[in-house]
Amino acid sequence: MKNLIDKLHQENFLSAEEFHRLLANRSQEDEEYARNLANQVRQQVHGNKIYVRGLIEFTNYCKNDCFYCGIRRSNREAQRYRLTEEDIMTCCAEGYELGFRTFVLQGGEDPFFTDEKIVHLIQEIKKKYPDCALTLSIGEKSEESYRAFREAGADRYLLRHETADPRHYRRLHPYEMSCEHRKNCLRTLKKLGFQTGAGFMVGSPLQTIDDLVEDFLFLKDLDPEMVGIGPFIPHKDTPFAEERRGGLEDTLFYLALLRLMLPYVLLPATTALGTIHPKGREMGVLSGANVVMPNLSPVSVRKKYMLYDGKICTGDESAQCRSCLSGRMQQIGCEIVTDRGDYKKK
Repeated sequence: MKNLIDKLHQENFLSAEEFHRLLANRSQEDEEYARNLANQVRQQVHGNKIYVRGLIEFTNYCKNDCFYCGIRRSNREAQRYRLTEEDIMTCCAEGYELGFRTFVLQGGEDPFFTDEKIVHLIQEIKKKYPDCALTLSIGEKSEESYRAFREAGADRYLLRHETADPRHYRRLHPYEMSCEHRKNCLRTLKKLGFQTGAGFMVGSPLQTIDDLVEDFLFLKDLDPEMVGIGPFIPHKDTPFAEERRGGLEDTLFYLALLRLMLPYVLLPATTALGTIHPKGREMGVLSGANVVMPNLSPVSVRKKYMLYDGKICTGDESAQCRSCLSGRMQQIGCEIVTDRGDYKKK
């Protein structure tokens, strides 16, 4: 399989058949080879810089009912909350003092936050912090909504596609949601000039190798500026409560393949990765990742934004998160940097 890994490194592309062969037949030795190669590519492209994004989880209300998600609308056990504008601006102020130059506003698809309210938030944040990048992660919207957000000053948009295969998508989501609509949202974001982020769950229920092949091919075609992948972790109050979580080795291997396929991409070592292994985020960086996303949300709400069980860092203050991650990255020869960390393709 090393010849296929080398081909992906050299040509940044594999056919569907080649991806299937690699995913189905790789050995532990192949995985280590890919991860070491991806780490070299990360260093060649980005040096040892690890970019930080300050995550502000501002609402856990959601109109959707995705079968895997702890804040799905049918979960009556969820303790719902919405941050006020003052709360959000306080998070930004604390983050700015700690050196963050990217803020990520993430939430469920909450009808309370109309386009007008989101536009106002964007304008206020960009007015106060013009040197910072602002990322939105608030789900599927119309082209008109996305355009309004872009014109208000939003720089980036994260919308994980979760799975690129329509059959698999149907098994993870209620009938009213569509895989093709999800993909079209991502294409629209790209068209409007957002630095766009997609991504998939690793080891989600009923996932096959063919599904994963579709994910890689879709990402190659979309050519996003960011890709976020992480292991599926079940939540006790969802239909998938008894399902197995995604694997560490699989996640690290797929991170490596993404780095080889999209060498300039911004690739997070996710909180979910850190949740399934104490050194998960460090291992992610050493497999090609170059972004970490500490939580700037108020400690009082962190346990309420529970997409999956066991999420780490729910009790830490923002400064603790920042300091902890900085120390962790230093231990593996990397450094947290405070600039915006924009996507740059040579």
